[in-house]
Amino acid sequence: MKRTLIHPTAIVDSNARLGNNVAVGAYSIIGEHVEIGDDCWIGPHVVINGHTRIGQGNRIFQFSSIGEMPQDKKYAGEPTRLEIGDRNTIREFCTLNCGTAQDAGVTRVGSDNWIMAYVHLAHDCQVGNSTIFANNAQLAGHVQVGNFAILGGFTVVHQFVRIGAHSLTAMGTILLQDLPPYVTAAGNTAKPYGINSEGLKRRGFSGDAIAALKRAYKLLYRSGVPLDEARSRMSVDAATHPELPLLVEFLAETSRGIIR
Repeated sequence: MKRTLIHPTAIVDSNARLGNNVAVGAYSIIGEHVEIGDDCWIGPHVVINGHTRIGQGNRIFQFSSIGEMPQDKKYAGEPTRLEIGDRNTIREFCTLNCGTAQDAGVTRVGSDNWIMAYVHLAHDCQVGNSTIFANNAQLAGHVQVGNFAILGGFTVVHQFVRIGAHSLTAMGTILLQDLPPYVTAAGNTAKPYGINSEGLKRRGFSGDAIAALKRAYKLLYRSGVPLDEARSRMSVDAATHPELPLLVEFLAETSRGIIR
């Protein structure tokens, strides 16, 4: 049975599509082209606009702006999109913008992400699943973030940078180049500080897997060999260590170079 709880002061466009058991708080605004899945909670003073599709079981807290036009001077009103998966938590004062025609035209956020206050996800960003964005993490346009990545508070990411799965940044990190999977980074500008061993242990990686990643890290950052040679050597180990192909593929696809 369809059941929605819309506060009397909220403004929901008649063409917006809301699923079952959706709650919309006081003074929130839901635009014409918005679709919200079942069991979502939209707090007070939230604006959801644009061609925005939100999955099931999401919580969006007060004063967030979701699906507005991109902060890109080239944007000319094209019907670009924002797509959000399931079970995400988006805290206060977050801004998630739609994509641009210069890219795929869509900003995507996966499922089970924890996005803390004042986070900005700019146009055309692609965020995976089970990530954590601490307060004030900021992504410029076209950034890609892999699954289980953790961005510390006040992390700032340059446009077109890729952040690998299971990576970690410290508070105040400035990323101008790609951050490989599994690697911990800190500083302005970011420098590598080993493998995210503690995070990998918590996610069930075996001791053997973590040891293999540490060897790969030493090859990449301490051996002094060129990137192509390091990647080639890792490819040999990848046949017996299933966690390594993710790193090898990431290195093969980098265009901005990796942090050093």
